Amino acid sequence: MSADGGVRVSADGGVRVSAEAGVPVGADGRAPVDAGGRAPTRGRAAYLWALPPVALLALFFLYPLALVVRQSFRPDTGGTSLQPYADVLASAAFREALWTTVWLAVAATAGCLVLGFVLALVIAFVPFPGARAVARFVDVFLSFPSFLITLALLFVYGTVGMANGAWTDLTGAAEGPFRFLTTPWGVLLAEITYFTPFVMRPLLAAFSQLDTAQLEAAGSLGARAPRIVRQIILPEALPALAAGGSLVLVLCLNEFGIVLFTGAKGVTTLPTLVYGKAILESDYPGACVVAVVNILISVGLYGLYRVVSRRARA
Repeated sequence: MSADGGVRVSADGGVRVSAEAGVPVGADGRAPVDAGGRAPTRGRAAYLWALPPVALLALFFLYPLALVVRQSFRPDTGGTSLQPYADVLASAAFREALWTTVWLAVAATAGCLVLGFVLALVIAFVPFPGARAVARFVDVFLSFPSFLITLALLFVYGTVGMANGAWTDLTGAAEGPFRFLTTPWGVLLAEITYFTPFVMRPLLAAFSQLDTAQLEAAGSLGARAPRIVRQIILPEALPALAAGGSLVLVLCLNEFGIVLFTGAKGVTTLPTLVYGKAILESDYPGACVVAVVNILISVGLYGLYRVVSRRARA
């Protein structure tokens, strides 16, 4: 008998119950464990701790998402029908928005991959003062909102921006030549500018783990920089490129702020089409249909991103 009234150890070394805690104990005074090596009460406690965040997730995310999906099957005439999907998918506005979304996302991803790879190469392998500070700034840049970068581009290349102002001052012209920000090319430039650091971050992490002895050996054998990059650095960077490119593709498909702040005329993507149908046209079933299609595309690409990221870490 223990001092606290609980039986800790029996004469035969068997399991007894502590009268104070009410938990089975063994001969060594410890609670028994299951086949996985965990105490049964700990498993139940883990489920209890998981309930609050799961409940909040279901209340603030899954429930509104379920409402969107339900509304997409309810036309304005009432009832439940696939007619909203038939109307939206057959419309020219949806097909144009889908095409614009896809080509902008693919083009921006390609631009981010090329520019991010070159910049990461310079930061990682070209010694210059402030290289470490630049690498840290890349991490800070990831926290910037997308509209802030677009606003900065408007200050530089906008109709009354610095570039056009300098041109009119030098030439005396009534207006400057830089008007591409209100075109799809302006949206593309803004997306490449904003999302390139999302490619650079995994590349810099991959380059930091690269064995420099291979680069030194290749250089001592007479290999030039392009060959070293092509045969040594690029193969090691492919998983990081794939992971960063997949993430950028998903983000570009769902980008709304850049398209809105550039004021690009005639550039309608799936997110802006959702906004137009819901806010401007009050076509809530149609907006929900576009939103569901956008969600399906995004979830599929996010699954691809997770697979690629897992392989990159392996």
